[in-house]
Amino acid sequence: MFEAICRLPWYRITRAETAMLSAHAREILAPLGRPVGLAELGCGSGEKLAAFATSAAEPFSLVQLIDISVAALDMATYRLAAIGIRSVRAHHGTYEDGLAQAARQRHPDGALLVLFLGSNLGNFEPAVAHELLTRIRGELRAGDALLLGSDLVKPERDLLLAYNDPLKVTAAFNRNLLRRINDELGGNFDLDGFAHRAVWNAPARRVEAHLVSLRRQQVTIAEAGLEVTMEQDEPIWTESSHKYEPAQVLEEGRAAGFTDAVQWIDPQARFALTRFVV
Repeated sequence: MFEAICRLPWYRITRAETAMLSAHAREILAPLGRPVGLAELGCGSGEKLAAFATSAAEPFSLVQLIDISVAALDMATYRLAAIGIRSVRAHHGTYEDGLAQAARQRHPDGALLVLFLGSNLGNFEPAVAHELLTRIRGELRAGDALLLGSDLVKPERDLLLAYNDPLKVTAAFNRNLLRRINDELGGNFDLDGFAHRAVWNAPARRVEAHLVSLRRQQVTIAEAGLEVTMEQDEPIWTESSHKYEPAQVLEEGRAAGFTDAVQWIDPQARFALTRFVV
């Protein structure tokens, strides 16, 4: 479902970032020692990584994929093999655990470039985002780098179209959370009893996704031992997508311990790629 969202005309992050990765691949890799290894946090289908690798035309020592979805790891591995990259290692787990494994299994020489794309950092609250960036920095050594994709603050209308699209794909994606709870945790949510709502919180610079109860209803989640009463119009806050200013991205990197940064910005899509070198 998220792959479908990425192809919607109102959700420009994926197209903008993929184009930037292709356009700047060689610049991104230029200061790094050879051989270069790659590790992507949250690789998904591997589409962006494949575009980057194709444009770089670089004999990477090892490409390491990190994701909580086995299906995504399989898809990304297949996609990389299709462009001739077979030195691939998949790590099924969280960002932190996967990166720790990647750091241990890297090539002993050369540099490691960690890719953290899709503005996935924006799904974390600021304090947790800082902790994660600091953790990434701690796994890297001198000469390594982080490539960070960040969605930038843009007009409210554009943000709300991206997170509440007219085709209701994002709404279905949000309600799918309740279906997962029903299937995996013994919940009894009525998916038709909740409406998707996206709100731009300007002071906090984040889009908030909610599921709003359409009536008073009783919900049980057996595996969690939880029973709650949802009132009409009561929301469940399901996701935050924080947006950044370019200078803020640089400051976040410095606060995490990175010192050398170069930034590329798509002014139309309002998206930034930032390379931090250790």
